[in-house]
Amino acid sequence: MLNLERLRTLDALARHGSVSGAAEGLHITTSAVSQQMSKLEREVGQRLLAKNGRGVRLTDAGRLLAEHAARILSQVELARADLEAQRGQVAGELRLSAFPTAARGLFPAALAELRAEHPALRLRSCELEPEQGVAGVVRGDLDLAVVLDWYNKPMPLPDGLVKAPILDDPADVAMPVAHRFAGRDEVDLAEFAEDEWITWGQGEFCHEWLMFTLRSKGIEPIVGHRAAETHTQLGLVAAGLGVCVVPLLGRDPMPAGVVAVPLKQRVRRHVYVIWRADADRRPSIRAAVKALRAAGERIGATVPQAS
Repeated sequence: MLNLERLRTLDALARHGSVSGAAEGLHITTSAVSQQMSKLEREVGQRLLAKNGRGVRLTDAGRLLAEHAARILSQVELARADLEAQRGQVAGELRLSAFPTAARGLFPAALAELRAEHPALRLRSCELEPEQGVAGVVRGDLDLAVVLDWYNKPMPLPDGLVKAPILDDPADVAMPVAHRFAGRDEVDLAEFAEDEWITWGQGEFCHEWLMFTLRSKGIEPIVGHRAAETHTQLGLVAAGLGVCVVPLLGRDPMPAGVVAVPLKQRVRRHVYVIWRADADRRPSIRAAVKALRAAGERIGATVPQAS
């Protein structure tokens, strides 16, 4: 009989493409991955891995079994969801991620509510950028991820995922109080053609959105500084080193010396939670989505409406 954990290891290898990637995704050592694969090869009586330079690749038999493993693991997840639904209890472990401002702005209230209402539920959360959160849910490392896209740049999601909206999060331009536009009621992005931008890391979804949006207005952005965290960006703004786009979620407290001015064309990012479709019936998933949406609604009630 095929061992489920060894099939899970094979599935991770197929998804990540390397022993080190599979080990990281499964939170085990590379040696453990190799041992599991050796045992699985003995079980099936065929080679599943072949050397490929310094790494490995799946053989034809390995790819065939990996396809079956993905379906078997999906069925196991469905069985788990059905059993949880039949029992009707919100219990067990739930692994969640959120991008930094959502981890700060949404998780404290939502997770505290979950813990109070469902003491048998063990919560494990971490900060991850949206792309990493999506990958974690697809791999099965995470049960839920809070991710985002922008009003003019949606994030593509792989098949097999479900999503629910949490919040439409407005964004302003943050600038030093001495900036020439600091006293304005609203501004246009095109007016910042000569300013240095403080943005996110190269290749991050929000950075790519900002570059796309500015270039669509005929502006070649001057990027002076990069920082993943909103409050690090705002600290650089306070020092007079540039301007940045600052969403409402997780913004407070604003540092002294910084003012946020709304944009004429309202800029919003869509915040939502994703999970695997085969886990849709798990009571713990439904409880977490409910708590996250309730936290988003409370924040949304304070959001200024676009004119």
